[in-house]
Amino acid sequence: MKAFDYTRAKRVDDAIAALADPNTRCLAGGTNLLDLMKGYVEQPTRLVDITHLPLRDIEALPDGSLRIGALVSNTDLANDRNVRERYPLLAQALVSGASPQLRNMASVGGNLLQRTRCHYFTDVGFDACNKRKPGSGCAAREGPNRIHAILGASDQCIAVHPSDMCVALAALDAVVEAQSRSGTRRIPMRDFHRLPGTTPERDTELRRDELIVAVTLPPSRFADHSRYLKVRDRASYEFALVSVAAALEMDRDHVRDARIALGGVAHKPWRALRAEQALVGHALDDAALAAAGSAATEGARPYRDNAFKVSLAQRAVMRALREAASA
Repeated sequence: MKAFDYTRAKRVDDAIAALADPNTRCLAGGTNLLDLMKGYVEQPTRLVDITHLPLRDIEALPDGSLRIGALVSNTDLANDRNVRERYPLLAQALVSGASPQLRNMASVGGNLLQRTRCHYFTDVGFDACNKRKPGSGCAAREGPNRIHAILGASDQCIAVHPSDMCVALAALDAVVEAQSRSGTRRIPMRDFHRLPGTTPERDTELRRDELIVAVTLPPSRFADHSRYLKVRDRASYEFALVSVAAALEMDRDHVRDARIALGGVAHKPWRALRAEQALVGHALDDAALAAAGSAATEGARPYRDNAFKVSLAQRAVMRALREAASA
């Protein structure tokens, strides 16, 4: 880890002002940033500690939505009564994401900004990584790529997004609130993370001078029928090979509305819109489940070692939907 300056922000405006320097990073829980600094992947010259900012409230709003401060810990969010009762899908995703010790430290804002765990990115011994070193190539395309993307990848990058929380937020139509000197901007979760395209070094649509201050969840319509399913190599807090956030609004045995998002398969949480459309208006029988599973992986482009993810994702979608319906 290289030497850096450390300051503590007392006001949101102070943190935003500090971000004018492109070599400054904000520090909350540090569960991802500090690891990347230790590995020389991130090398900021200054860290701004934002842990004392007033961004820790979880507020039920008059219109039925829920506003979550960016510094709320993953533990506090998962244990919040409103979240457990109205957005159980989010609580399930948070609990499956990390050990209690990490959940105690990790913040909502930091979780949104997690960077990929692709080993070609996190190990500077691999020179070819367009995400870490634009223009250097993508070693994962020809090297071992079992954990990598099957959807939305490009010739520049096939890394996957690691967060469980973000998959649930994508399914729940969350909105990210970012603040800068220019004012406040609301970014739908579906648009917040980016596909790699030709600029894989850019993970999100967050601007350099913006600070995430909150996430808002719309009024809940899926509390009764939701399921977060995570398939991984080991049961103890491993990153997902494939995960599914499934939420249903049912009219007896027919699907009135559906939300499906996948993790572990793309550079961002992958909202399976075609799969959702395949369910609406239909009874949740075997044919509808199979159609949704197939639609969820439409356009998949597997690589040498990860073709198994296509059928795995299809089966995971079907199982998550079945379990959501029976919840």
